[in-house]
Amino acid sequence: MSAAWLDDPRRNAKAWLWQAPVLLLLGWVLWRVVDWGLLQAVFRPDLDACKALGHQGACWGVVAEKWRWWMFGRYPFEHHGRATLALACWAVSLAALIVPAWRGQLGTPRTRWAMGSALLSWLVGLAVLAGGWGGLPAVDSRLWGGLPLTVLLTVTSLALSLPLAVLLAWARLSRRAWLSWPAAAFIEVVRGGPLVMWLFMAAFVLPAVLPTSWGVGPVGRVLIVTVLFSAAYAAETLRGSLRVVAGEQAEAARMLGAGWWTSQKRVILPQAFRTALPSLVNHSIGVLKDTSLVMIVSLQELTGAMSMSLNGDADWRPFFLEAYLVIALAYVLMCQGVATLGRRLEQQYPALGSRH
Repeated sequence: MSAAWLDDPRRNAKAWLWQAPVLLLLGWVLWRVVDWGLLQAVFRPDLDACKALGHQGACWGVVAEKWRWWMFGRYPFEHHGRATLALACWAVSLAALIVPAWRGQLGTPRTRWAMGSALLSWLVGLAVLAGGWGGLPAVDSRLWGGLPLTVLLTVTSLALSLPLAVLLAWARLSRRAWLSWPAAAFIEVVRGGPLVMWLFMAAFVLPAVLPTSWGVGPVGRVLIVTVLFSAAYAAETLRGSLRVVAGEQAEAARMLGAGWWTSQKRVILPQAFRTALPSLVNHSIGVLKDTSLVMIVSLQELTGAMSMSLNGDADWRPFFLEAYLVIALAYVLMCQGVATLGRRLEQQYPALGSRH
């Protein structure tokens, strides 16, 4: 494009004529959003003031009125401190894993200590949430909800599904039919059905299949499904990455005298994970958002707890829009956190041949 074309005043005037309506429309929409969400809004939990708005302004008072329901769902009110402590333990657990990864220290001797600390902190948080020991009354898993349930389902599903995904990817790439065929059948069957269907299977079929003596509650049954569902999708991502790096790298490892397991552990798997990292981050965000589907089997995570709190309250029910916007913002922030961590990991652990 020549400089003369850019400097042509007639062309610039036509461009502004085309852009002006769009800019005016965007300005009007922005003004309406600011006016509705801030200038005309009510921020205190005053039901009469909210009703007087006639939906001409936002009623953010619904957040102040219902936030405990959204945060903890049906978890007993008098034990909300326990749920908060469980969230704090899980935050410490995640920090113990994220900090070394953020600093590029994965694979160092400090990693084992970090993983052990993270696992211990996670189990402590789970024990505090469940109770039934040390004088803490047990809380049925059917009453778990809100943010703790969202975090529990997301992190546990990802942590348990990734090792299973590696095994499935290895099996599907195997030249042995007795390994590759069952793995392929499992992956295709699981991916062929929607998660909603498998959740219904967890709610109505697993109780009839699993022995009662095992005591697997609704959260445990849902975790079985989400782990297997996540593993099936992650396995295909890893299978593609393993194919990319396995050829020349495996041959080079064999020439250096490394066995199959050593070459996989030291050479192929680390590079495969680096190659698959963007897809795995996207998969993690998908698992986080999919936790909202568990409300169809009567588990009230963050979205379900919000919906339940308003469905049972005719006075505050008209302010669903504000409630959904707040919950959507919470999911956006959580997903943005995962995406930011993913970008940092891509910088610290670039794939083979990538430029940074």
